[in-house]
Amino acid sequence: MMRVALTGPESTGKSTLATQLAAHYGTTYAPEFAREYLECTGPHYSLADLEEIARGQLAWEAEAVATAQHGVVFFDTDLLVIKIWAEHAFGHCPEWIARHLEQNPYDFTLLMGIDLPWQPDPLREHPHLRQPLYDLYQRELRERMVPFAEITGVEQRRFAQARFLVDELLLNGID
Repeated sequence: MMRVALTGPESTGKSTLATQLAAHYGTTYAPEFAREYLECTGPHYSLADLEEIARGQLAWEAEAVATAQHGVVFFDTDLLVIKIWAEHAFGHCPEWIARHLEQNPYDFTLLMGIDLPWQPDPLREHPHLRQPLYDLYQRELRERMVPFAEITGVEQRRFAQARFLVDELLLNGID
């Protein structure tokens, strides 16, 4: 089962694209657990909350993998988001999250570009930090030697780019 993560700063279309891809390939996806968690608890959070969010995200990922079809499953966010979020907000990331990222890499990652307009949302925090955060994601993926591609443009172009990449991965298999 090919596991494809969508990552990147806030308001870059991760949820939209994950939903589109899962529908297109007739498979499942793991939604963003943080959104549901923070909708229940409020927008203020602690490091302990981020750890709970990470655990919830992993549980949703496992559920999506268990029910996936057609050789691919998508994740509307990944633990890299939580790692960068924790480091930005609290100055460090819990070791178990960093270790999990190292030991359980995704097969492919779609890094969502920041060229879409910011969409205000009570749970989003940093419209002015999109470029620096994007640069952090890109650096982390490169340093970890994670296979990834950058997805840019309007919604239809992003969907077309992602389909092209996933089709190639499914056709050629994963190295």
